[in-house]
Amino acid sequence: MKEFLKRKNIVFSLKRYGVDCLGAMAQGLFCSLLIGTIIKTLGQQVGLEYLVTVGTYATAVAGPAMAIAIGYSLQAPPLVLFSLIAVGGAANELGGAGGPLAVLVIAILAAECGKLVSKETKIDILVTPFVTIFIGVALSSLLAPAIGSAASSVGQLIMWATDLQPFLMGILVSVVVGIALTLPISSAAICAALSLTGLAGGAAVAGCCANMIGFAVMSFKENKWGGLISQGLGTSMLQMGNIVKNPKIWIPPIVASAITGPLATCVFKLQMNGTPVSSGMGTCGLVGQIGVYSGWVNDIAAGMKTSITAFDWIGLILISFVLPAVISLLVGNLLRKIGWIKENDLKLD
Repeated sequence: MKEFLKRKNIVFSLKRYGVDCLGAMAQGLFCSLLIGTIIKTLGQQVGLEYLVTVGTYATAVAGPAMAIAIGYSLQAPPLVLFSLIAVGGAANELGGAGGPLAVLVIAILAAECGKLVSKETKIDILVTPFVTIFIGVALSSLLAPAIGSAASSVGQLIMWATDLQPFLMGILVSVVVGIALTLPISSAAICAALSLTGLAGGAAVAGCCANMIGFAVMSFKENKWGGLISQGLGTSMLQMGNIVKNPKIWIPPIVASAITGPLATCVFKLQMNGTPVSSGMGTCGLVGQIGVYSGWVNDIAAGMKTSITAFDWIGLILISFVLPAVISLLVGNLLRKIGWIKENDLKLD
């Protein structure tokens, strides 16, 4: 059995399923729901109906895009990979608000089952797609509604707790999601799976920004403008190798997230009422900020908000850029003075 599984490239490991698949799923989300939302919002703001149409088409294929990305990370054969389109569509639709988590679980199971039978018969063109799609859709019917309900319940619990205790939960959500963004897992996928919006989504945005802007600014001495852009608009995950070598370099961004999280929830009432996946993106492509803005626009259209105020913009700018930069730089310089952070500890290869 071990030899058979090895030949089929089926490896049961936390890294493959919890890191590789989750990271790939986030990319699938970005290339469908996320970019579609950005294009759609842009079209609505500039009055171009064509952009709205393009964005709508992109968001409509989020399930298939996630499933294909997951299959790609599992190195699935072509017939398995292409069959996951139907699986992802079914899992995402039946999973409801927790659709991304349902897609993650079911696409992994369907892909691995498809890999088991791939190229084992002379009618592979029929057998492999049939097995992958049949098992995937069957599992979607059986598991997706329950997975979706569970994920939605957890997300609602977090949002309820944040509304009830905005200070404590502002700290907790901001720190945890910010750490998840820097780790080799996907904060965007986590936020999407839990359908994290509202004040909790705002705290998540704060935590992500604290890590991205924090590392970008405090490492400017070593990495200059290239590092500032790649971390500030890309990802703080680039620092993971350095964090493994010296975990103390993570202290300034974490402190920043612990401060900006409750400020976002208690002072500025920063809410993510855009797509949940935007909650876990921070300043990556300015997706977090676009998500907050699109939430403002949606609230105005729904009559829940009269207008976008100067206070809204000040809060978003302070939480997203100014405070993470200032706090991380101050704490980082202090740690450099006491020797906890040394020369080139933050240097990117």
